[in-house]
Amino acid sequence: MSLQPVMEWSCRCPLAMTRECSRLLPRVCAALADPRQPGSDDTSLEKLLDWFRELKALDPTMQLLQDNPCLTEFITSVLALPEPSPSILSFTLRLAGILASSETCFQHLQQENLLLRLFGRNGPLSSAAWEDASVRSGWVEGVRSMMDHHPALHFLCNGGGIDVIFTLQGDPSLFVASAASQLLVDMLALSVEPETATPLSTKDCDWPACARMIIKRIEDSLQSSSASHIEQSLKLLTTLFGRCTAPWTVALWLGMAEKIESLLTEETVQAQHMLANLLLNVAWSPLFCDTEGSFWALVTSALERLTPVQVGPLAVGLLKLYKCPQDVKIQALTVLLQPMDCILRAASQPLEYAGLLDESVSDPIAVESLLSSKSTCATVLCQTLAHLEELLSLICLPVDLPCTSLLHSLMTILQFCNGFLRPASPLGSTISRILINCFRVQRSALDVLAALSEQRSCDMLIENLFDVLLAYLESPNTSPTVLKKTFQATSKWLVRLQELSCSNSQQQQTEKILEDVFLVLQKRLCSPCWEVRDSSLEFLTVLIKHLRDQDEFRQSLLSSEVPRLTESLLEDPESYVRASAVTAVGHLAFITYFAPESPAEGNQYNKENTVAKLQEILSTDPEGFPRRAVISIFTKWLRQGCTGQLEDTEQFVSRVVQTVEHDLDWEVRLGGLELVQVFCTQTICQLSLPKCPYAPVSSAVTSSIHQNESLQIFCRAKLFSFLFRSLCDCDKPVGQRACNILLGLSNSFYPISTLQDSQGTEESPVEHGIAWLERTLKQGSLAQNFPTDGGNGVDFQDPESMMLALGTIDFIELCYELSKSSDYVEKSPESLLQDILATAGAVEENEADCY
Repeated sequence: MSLQPVMEWSCRCPLAMTRECSRLLPRVCAALADPRQPGSDDTSLEKLLDWFRELKALDPTMQLLQDNPCLTEFITSVLALPEPSPSILSFTLRLAGILASSETCFQHLQQENLLLRLFGRNGPLSSAAWEDASVRSGWVEGVRSMMDHHPALHFLCNGGGIDVIFTLQGDPSLFVASAASQLLVDMLALSVEPETATPLSTKDCDWPACARMIIKRIEDSLQSSSASHIEQSLKLLTTLFGRCTAPWTVALWLGMAEKIESLLTEETVQAQHMLANLLLNVAWSPLFCDTEGSFWALVTSALERLTPVQVGPLAVGLLKLYKCPQDVKIQALTVLLQPMDCILRAASQPLEYAGLLDESVSDPIAVESLLSSKSTCATVLCQTLAHLEELLSLICLPVDLPCTSLLHSLMTILQFCNGFLRPASPLGSTISRILINCFRVQRSALDVLAALSEQRSCDMLIENLFDVLLAYLESPNTSPTVLKKTFQATSKWLVRLQELSCSNSQQQQTEKILEDVFLVLQKRLCSPCWEVRDSSLEFLTVLIKHLRDQDEFRQSLLSSEVPRLTESLLEDPESYVRASAVTAVGHLAFITYFAPESPAEGNQYNKENTVAKLQEILSTDPEGFPRRAVISIFTKWLRQGCTGQLEDTEQFVSRVVQTVEHDLDWEVRLGGLELVQVFCTQTICQLSLPKCPYAPVSSAVTSSIHQNESLQIFCRAKLFSFLFRSLCDCDKPVGQRACNILLGLSNSFYPISTLQDSQGTEESPVEHGIAWLERTLKQGSLAQNFPTDGGNGVDFQDPESMMLALGTIDFIELCYELSKSSDYVEKSPESLLQDILATAGAVEENEADCY
C-alpha cells in the first residue's frame, strides 16, 4: 500500500500543521511586523489567511492562539508601528477577525485590549491608513469573520461599529460597499435568530437591541431625502431577502412594506429601479407562499408604475415563479410584451397583426417615448428580447405566448434594422431611422427568432420568415456577427421546415427555400472576409448534422457548388477557416462517401483523395486548429464505422497514430489517444472479448486466442509505443488519458498465467525490459524522451512483451500519480511560511523554498 495518502492526511491534520510550523511561525510574524523588511506579496498573505481559516474550521476552539503567543505579539507589534503598510495592517485586521471568531480567543484578545485598538474608534478608523481601500476592506472582513457569536456582536454595537458599517455601504470601493452590506445582513441575522423563540411582531420593542438599531437605521434611510441612502437601504434589503429565509424576515417585511410602497408612488424618488429587484427577492422567498394579497397588490402596482427597463427583470422573474398568481403572471407577460406590441402598431401592419396585446398594463405613451428616443430605443428592445429568450429557454412555458404575433413583431424589427420596411406612421418612421443597421438589436432579435423555432404555433408565417432571413443572408450590409446569428436562426428554422414537409406543396416550398439557401451559401463561401467563410462552413456542418437523412436536403446540396467550394477551402490561408472546412468536409463525407445512396465511384467526390488531403493536413499544417479538426473527424468516422473492414481500419489507425504521436500540439495528441481508445474498444468487441474494457476475461481457450489476436493487431498498429510514450507526456491530460486506456487494456488482458509461470525463475530479458519500463514510467514527464524502438529490452511491437507489461505495471498507482497537481508539495503550510520568510528577506541558509 502506498504511504502517500497517509502523508497527505497528516499534512492536512491541524495538529500536524501546527507542530511542523511552530518553528517557522514566530519568525514569519516577526518578519511581517518588521518595518525594515520588504514584507510579503498579497497572494502569500491571502494563502496564509486561508490556512488560518482551515484551522478554524477543523478546530473551532482555535487552540492555535494559546499554543503560539507569537500571533498576539505580532498584532501588538503592528499596532505599535507609527505607519504600518496598508497591506500588513489589512492582513492584521483580517487575521484578528479569524482568531476572534472563536469565543475563547475573542475573550483573550479583548483582555489584551487588542480588539478595541483594531476595530474601535481610536484604531485604524482614525488614522491616515483608513484612506486606503485595502485597510477598509480588511476592517470589514475582520468584523465579518468574528460575527460567529454574540459577544462579538455586542462589542461592535456598543462601540459604534454599526454607524461605521452603514457609512461604508456608500464607500467608493464597490468591494468595500458590497462587503459592508453583506456584513449588516450577517449581523441582523445573528442578533435575531438565537434570541427569538416566539414569532416577532412589527413592534419596535419585540426586536433585540442590536437588531433594533439596524432596523431603525434602515427605516431612517428609506425616509430620508438622500437618494444614495435610499439606494443603500434598498440594496441591503434586497440582499437580506435574497439570503435569509428565517421566519423573522416576514415580520421585517410587514414593517417595511408601507415605506416601500411610498417609494413606489413618489415620482421624485430616483431609486425606483431598485424596487424591482427587492420585490422579486421577496416574491421568491419560500416564506411568502401564502402572503396576503397586499404583497401581490404591491407587485401589481410596481408592474404598472415602473418603466419597461426597470420592470423587465421583475416581470420575467415572476413568470418563472410557480407560486405567482395567474393574474399577476398575465400582467407580467403583458408588461414584457409591450415594446413588441408597440413595434407592430408602429409598423401599420394589416389589421390581423395590429398588435400583440388587447390592453396595456402601464402607460403606452411611456413605451412609445422610450422607443422613439435614440438613447433608449435599442436598450429597451435588447433588454426585452433578452427576457423573451430567457422565457423561451424554459422547458415548460408558464403562460401561453402569442407566438405568431411575436414572430411577426421580430420580423418587423429585423426589417426596420435593414431598411426593408417603410412604415407609414410617424412613430414607425422614427423607430426605423433609429434601428437602421443597429447590430445589437439585430443579434438579439435573431437569438429570439432561433428560440421561437421550438414553438409549434408559428408555421403559418414560415414563408415570410425565410424571405426575411434570406434578405439578411444576401445583403452585403449584414455584418459578420449578425450573419453568424442569421445562419444559426436559419439552421433551426430549416430543421423545423423539414418537420412540416409532408404534403407535395410543402415539399416544393422546402426545395425552393433550400435551393435559395445554397445559392446564398455559395456566394458566402467565396467571401473575402474570413469570418464570413468560417461562419458559412459552420452553418453547412450544422445543416448536415441535422438534415443529412432528408432526400430534399441531400439532392439540393449535391446539385449545388457547395461541396466543391467547401473542399477548396481546405487550402484557405486562414487557419480557423481550414479547421472549419475540415469539419465540414468530414460531415459531408457522410453524404458523399459513407451513405448507402452515395454517388457512384469515379465522380468528382473522390473518397481516397479526400482522406489523403486530410492526412496531409494532419501531417503538415503549421497551425494547430486544422490538425485538431482532422483528428476529431477521423475519430468520428471510426466511431460510426466508416473506415471499412478491420484490416483497413488497422492500417488507417496505424498511419494516424504514427503521425500524431510526434505532434507538438497536446490537443492533437489527446485526440489521437481518443482515436486509439475507440479502435481498441471496437476491436475487442468485434473479436468477442468482453464489451467493457474493464471487465475481467474468461479463461476459455477461445478468449485466449482472441486475446492474442487483439494484441497482435494493437502491436502491428504501433499503439503501445504511442500509449507508453504518452504516459510520460509533459502535458498531464495526455498522460492521464493514456493511463486510463492502458488500465482498461490491463483489465481485459491481465496475464495471470504468465505471471504465475514466471515466478521463481531467473529474470528473462523481456522481464528485465519491463522492469526498466516501470522504473522509467515512475519518473513521469522527466522521462518523456525514453526510447520506444526496442531499446532497453522493450519491444513495443511484441505481443508477449506487451502482455507482460499490461500484467506487471501498476497502472492504478500511475493514474494516482498523474492525478496529483504538480505543486501539491509546494502548497503545504511549511512551504508557504518558508516562501514568506524568503520574500521578507529573513530566510536562513538553504531554507528558501524555491518553487
